[in-house]
Amino acid sequence: MTELIIYAVVFVLLIGHCLFAGKMYRAVHADSSLTLHEKNDWKLKALIFPAYFWGKYKKAKG
Repeated sequence: MTELIIYAVVFVLLIGHCLFAGKMYRAVHADSSLTLHEKNDWKLKALIFPAYFWGKYKKAKG
């Protein structure tokens, strides 16, 4: 039973990670003020730690 709970938690974290990375991808892709290189940098960062870099992206834009 413990193993099932661990798998469920890992699955929820993975889905959250993917959804948040997708949200950041859409926001970065829609930003016309960024160059192609900057967009690719932000998208690559979103693959690693999307929540952390989303905050950094918003801070850089705001």
